[in-house]
Amino acid sequence: MECRFCQKSFSKGEHLRRHERSHTGARPFRCKECQRPFARQDSLARHEKLHSRKEPHQYPSPPSSLISQQTRMPDVLSPMGIPDITNESPRSMPSISDQISITGDQNSIAGSSVAQTMQPLSADLDFDLTWPDSEDLFETLMATETTNQWQMPLTTLPISSRSLYTSNNAFASPTAFREDAPSIGSIPSGESHKAVHNVSNMVTTLSSSVTAAVEATSLSSVFLDECLHMFFSRFIPTFPVLHKSTFTFRECTQPLLLNAMAIGSLYLGPKDSVAKGEALWRLAHVAVTTSWEVLITHQGPYDSCPGVQLVVTSLLAQIYGALSKNRTIRQTSQAFHALSFFWARQCPPSSSNPTNLPSPSATQTEKETAWRTWAAKEIQQRALLGHYLVDGLISRMSGETPSVRHTANQLGLPSTENAFEAASADEWLNCMRCSEPTSFSFRKIISSLFLPESQNPTLNQTFSAYSLRVILEGLQSLVSDCDNEEGLIGVPSKPELRRALAQIHESISSSPNISSPERLELFLRWHTICLDACKDSSLLCRSVCSRYNIAQHVVGGKGGNEKDEMDFVSWANTEDARRALLHAIAIQEIVEQLPRGRAHVIHIPSSLFASATVYCVFSLAGQTTVNLPSVVDWQSVLSSGYEHISGSLDGILEGGNVSETKKYIRGECSSIFGAQGGASKNLLYELNSMQKLFRCLCSQWGIAYDMEDVIDQWISLCH
Repeated sequence: MECRFCQKSFSKGEHLRRHERSHTGARPFRCKECQRPFARQDSLARHEKLHSRKEPHQYPSPPSSLISQQTRMPDVLSPMGIPDITNESPRSMPSISDQISITGDQNSIAGSSVAQTMQPLSADLDFDLTWPDSEDLFETLMATETTNQWQMPLTTLPISSRSLYTSNNAFASPTAFREDAPSIGSIPSGESHKAVHNVSNMVTTLSSSVTAAVEATSLSSVFLDECLHMFFSRFIPTFPVLHKSTFTFRECTQPLLLNAMAIGSLYLGPKDSVAKGEALWRLAHVAVTTSWEVLITHQGPYDSCPGVQLVVTSLLAQIYGALSKNRTIRQTSQAFHALSFFWARQCPPSSSNPTNLPSPSATQTEKETAWRTWAAKEIQQRALLGHYLVDGLISRMSGETPSVRHTANQLGLPSTENAFEAASADEWLNCMRCSEPTSFSFRKIISSLFLPESQNPTLNQTFSAYSLRVILEGLQSLVSDCDNEEGLIGVPSKPELRRALAQIHESISSSPNISSPERLELFLRWHTICLDACKDSSLLCRSVCSRYNIAQHVVGGKGGNEKDEMDFVSWANTEDARRALLHAIAIQEIVEQLPRGRAHVIHIPSSLFASATVYCVFSLAGQTTVNLPSVVDWQSVLSSGYEHISGSLDGILEGGNVSETKKYIRGECSSIFGAQGGASKNLLYELNSMQKLFRCLCSQWGIAYDMEDVIDQWISLCH
């Protein structure tokens, strides 16, 4: 059973109904004493106990800026002075505050053993939840007065609004304050409590202009918990840069958590999730821009060097910002893009391949330590490589060249996905013992793609999906350099680039360690790069919009004299145009084939928009209906017209799909493809269909709003 709002699965109908109330706001349970409504029966039961208690002391209530204006009721204080403002969680696991008996004197509570005060768990609790301890955590963890310090999680930052901008430690690592925090023993499953408490502190203490926006969004523990869940369950599988199994909130800086929550908010159904996510992103942005010199000195307990979390934080911020609906946020993300690479260069790369794995007879502690040390190095490696991935995305959207030389990337290959996704130390050890370490760097791999096969040392190397993404971005950077009209020394020619792209196509097709969704995602990016190798899609977009005076906020770059330069009719009859059209059609088909849970790849909006741009240019050139080969041979698409190049895809047979594909590229007999069983496409119909895809993407990546608006105007032109 799935939630109709966020598609989260549940095993029981009662859990599903309880979860959906968090989306609809329904509160069917009402207190008999004060008539206050609640969404959950157990929340009502705890609330009703307050009416029977008579406490001699009341403690200050939490800051009002973090209490939902819509749900604020007359303050009813609990025995510990925490308002009983219940934003019911979709989770079915009671919060830690509910598991710990809070009756009695504060000192007796603080000194008692947690194990002795644990309440029995209900039989219907859902133990499969990612963050099973989040119920009411936003409200129950707000009290940070010195009188209630026993409640303060170890990660709480002791900062105030007066010291926010006078102390460089305002956004330092939570671990820096552990010595000052009292010990409350080992509380199981309490990490999300600590995480959201850190966020709540930032919300209450940042500048008034930023917190005003946050207050207006009415953040709650339900929302923040859902954001964390969606971040790890939906985003991380498509961009595996954080290690879920060893991720510990108390070891994270607040900006990292904020950016993770901001990205997670993109996967939620309620309309106000966008505004809340933007508020979280802005909080993180303020924190990083004002205190990055402190954050860059932070080193986690297993990190090999300081600054790793800042690199991860800036990577997540770049991804959110580049694809945001808010144009100001997109511009801000682009402005800070180069600075992110500066921070990344402060983290010296280190191999994540351990020299000595723990023996099978090693203790569990030794295995866990080795696993977490390896995971920290792997996160660092993937975060550094992730900046190269985002660089290709941002450079194309901004109309600028890449910020770094991808061909000079001396980082080594990350570990396999199986090892990175291992859920335990023993499972990780089994994966590592079966894998063979490699000493290849991306610089060597990309260079080898332009060597003859007999001299290519990486020809038979099997690459992981993440490694192939980085290699593709290296080729994308060369395509960008090749498009430079002035020409650049040492840049491969377009025929040489086609040969390299053909080799990568074979690697993607033949790799045994890549899942079907990952293969589709890699081919999506591959087709987009090939399309741009035929013609810069951003140039096509600017040319169409410039000629027809259409305002667009999707691709940047200078317009120049594109109105006079581009002759759509002439270009649509070239070999490169026909190549670009085949790639554009393949992009649309791949997006439609992606499984529902994997349709969140960061490159989907830009790839689909490039495809729509080619459709539009062909339609404006009068080629609305086109006849295509029944089956496309992609090696022939790349080699056709370049057979004279030494070593360019030798061995292709002239027969069947190969011959048909080559004839289409050369413009031979394209009119008879339809009669011979080929495929016929009406590009205007496809453009209309694609517009619906962008409307679906709008709920995920906000930039799709601007893309859909441009496509809507293009469709009007083509009719």
